[in-house]
Amino acid sequence: MYADFIGSAGSFFDLATQLYPSQFLLLASTGNLAKAVARGLRDPSFRVIQNHFAISGNLGEVAAKEEVWEVAAQLIGLGFGILIIDTPGLVKSFPFVLLTWTSIRLVHLWLRYQSLAVLQFNTVNLKRARIIVESHVVHSVVPGYVDCNKRENILLWQRFMKPRIIFGVSLEELSGLEKSVSKVKALLKMYTKEKYILTLNKLNKDTEFSVSFKVNATSRDVLRCLWQAYWLEENMEESFKDKDSVFHWLKQSLSEMDNKFDDFLFKLDTAGWNLRESNLKVPNQVLIDQESIPF
Repeated sequence: MYADFIGSAGSFFDLATQLYPSQFLLLASTGNLAKAVARGLRDPSFRVIQNHFAISGNLGEVAAKEEVWEVAAQLIGLGFGILIIDTPGLVKSFPFVLLTWTSIRLVHLWLRYQSLAVLQFNTVNLKRARIIVESHVVHSVVPGYVDCNKRENILLWQRFMKPRIIFGVSLEELSGLEKSVSKVKALLKMYTKEKYILTLNKLNKDTEFSVSFKVNATSRDVLRCLWQAYWLEENMEESFKDKDSVFHWLKQSLSEMDNKFDDFLFKLDTAGWNLRESNLKVPNQVLIDQESIPF
């Protein structure tokens, strides 16, 4: 969907060349660049969708059928364009051209959204992981992948999802503004058995979580830190006075996770989720090697 939005912006720049012919080179170049970026984003997504439909391993056949439909649609659109060009007076009416382009583009975006909304993936990505983790923490139930795919908002950016979780932060960022070595030591000791370190900051009414991953962390550890974050969001008191109360809640959440995470994994498996092909990626820009830390 994001690729289609960027591609639409590129087409609009092309359209704007009629209004500003003196800026033709700049507008046309910007439009082509935007459409090239859109293709780069769209093509890998299409490969994922094609793999989804290639149930019996017939990826080539699925891709060929998609290309046939795409070419047919392009030819139909080209035919309508030729008819409009051959109609006297219409091409010179920019408002009509803009209205026609906008209408067709909106229909295209709506159809694209409808086609993506019906896809049902049984693999876990970050958005779907948030949905199933929240459901287990709040209701002790893991939704099936059909229900979860219906609830997944494909247009919502990760940064706007709550609670806000920042992955891949450094130890320096975990130490906070006071650069407290004692805080880092306490966190390392608390998370000795985990392949990640999660801490939190209270920003007005919202809670923000920061997560650092250790060397050899896997997608399972991403699920664990998500479970811990949602448990804290659901159970933590509205405010805390000092870092000791923060550590108390962190320890409590780790204890709860140790007791309930196996049940979460069992319900994931029985609900039909495929954890062997998880799309949860561990950010590898900053990884903590705890054995190399001198204290």
